[in-house]
Amino acid sequence: MTRPRIAYQGEPGANSHLVCKEHYPDSEAVPCASFEDVFAVVESGEIDLAMIPIDNSIAGRVADIHHFLPQSGLHIIGEHFLRIRFHLMGVPGASLDTITTAHSHVHALGQCRKIIRRLGLRPIISGDTAGAAREVAEAADPTQAAISPPLAAEIYGLEILAEDVEDEDHNTTRFVVLSRDFIKAPAGNGPVVTSFIFNVRNLPAALYKALGGFATNGVNMTKLESYMVDGSFSGATQFLAEVDGHPDDIGVKRALEELAFFSTDVKMLGVFPADPSRT
Repeated sequence: MTRPRIAYQGEPGANSHLVCKEHYPDSEAVPCASFEDVFAVVESGEIDLAMIPIDNSIAGRVADIHHFLPQSGLHIIGEHFLRIRFHLMGVPGASLDTITTAHSHVHALGQCRKIIRRLGLRPIISGDTAGAAREVAEAADPTQAAISPPLAAEIYGLEILAEDVEDEDHNTTRFVVLSRDFIKAPAGNGPVVTSFIFNVRNLPAALYKALGGFATNGVNMTKLESYMVDGSFSGATQFLAEVDGHPDDIGVKRALEELAFFSTDVKMLGVFPADPSRT
């Protein structure tokens, strides 16, 4: 029997790879060079699913994803939260006394400033956190260190020089699982998140009227983000929203009906089980 395949952006050992291993251990995790490649291989049917980071508790939304997702034709079928951990690692024989540079993605370097400053390291930007570990392993230089996820040390044969070197211990990324098929979570079987996109005309109180039904029906909205449509400041505005509840719940159903009345192009992105980490 053929193993399901799930695509992620980055090199083996990246946090996206770790989430795939944790939640889809029976699937083959397939690395892709860019987010655009991830969407393309799933849209084409070459790969079954995608694991994509969408929000980070420190850096905010992942901008590229919010650009691709509305136009992709893919659907959200699940979500997973990952506490982001970074280790400082080097080649066998390296130590905190020998290293002089720290290689990693620009965001990871920014999230690990304290140890970089304390050790007097020179930050070197790499394209990917796991890629930084691979580059350090290939260089075989005891003066180089990588700031990467723990899985990368295992994959590239590096030694851990310091654990959990991130500045903040609440650094968490939310990942969503994407599929070509709209797999709707059943109602009445635990907490559910409903995700959708809609447009409103650029008129006074248009958004207020469109969203009024969620307030009057007691529906909790957990996400609301706006995007210009076709690069126009004066045209319609697109919004991505998420609410707690299932479209079959009476309150959510009534709120969506009111939304449709005051907006255009309402598109359901997903109805999926809420990750337990939400609570």
